[in-house]
Amino acid sequence: MIQLKNISKKFGKLQVLDHINVRFEEGDCVALIGPNGSGKTTLIKSILGMVLPDSGDVLFNNKIVNKEWRYREYIGYMPQIGRYPENMTIAHLIHMMQDIRNTDGNTPDEELLYQFGLNHILSKKMRTLSGGTTQKVSAALAFMFKPEALILDEPTAGLDPLSSETLKEKILREKEKGKLIIITSHILSELDDLVNKIIYMNEGRFLFEKTFEQLREESGEQKLSRAVAKMMSDRTGRETDRETDREKILSNAYVPNWSMNIQSLRS
Repeated sequence: MIQLKNISKKFGKLQVLDHINVRFEEGDCVALIGPNGSGKTTLIKSILGMVLPDSGDVLFNNKIVNKEWRYREYIGYMPQIGRYPENMTIAHLIHMMQDIRNTDGNTPDEELLYQFGLNHILSKKMRTLSGGTTQKVSAALAFMFKPEALILDEPTAGLDPLSSETLKEKILREKEKGKLIIITSHILSELDDLVNKIIYMNEGRFLFEKTFEQLREESGEQKLSRAVAKMMSDRTGRETDRETDREKILSNAYVPNWSMNIQSLRS
């Protein structure tokens, strides 16, 4: 459904994405995880056309969509921090988005609008909303237009526990419909019941890309947070062992000049 072919991106001298190749299919619920600055948000923005890669192609339904925009109407996006016109009310924002999306009379999905209680505060201006309420507006807009794919960047950040659970249940219902869902989150415990595929990024590269079942089998852990920690610990251990072996080889291979001179004198 969404494919990235050899995507690279630099900001100045910083390599943010380094030859990324990946394919996301319908029905996948993918956890895109990694430390801050690993390239997750840049990858998402490259899919959405908000960042233009230096090289490589973005494909949507097998069609190259570099520098195009119409495909975005099939994607629901929830940013980590929603920035909206401050003087707009929630109602005006929703109507503006409906005009931009050109819904042509299609019935919007307003389930989250009502579950979050936003229908009672539609006249409030965006500048007066708390961070959590703004996050609820972002979530409601992401699902409202019944997209084929959803990209959710830290979706539960700022939400209270009840609202987080409401959003997770909505994600599960959309997953059951066979939609592609990509989620970034630092709270891995919230992803256990949602995702079936995990991609770990660091320094603009994929360190691993596995199904949740593969990750469980290889790590021996059932919880995502523990499985990822085990995989990264094992990886660090292997790299340390390789570096130790390399140092031993170099140490054994090194023969000081004075040692060679003494041996030549003896002979």
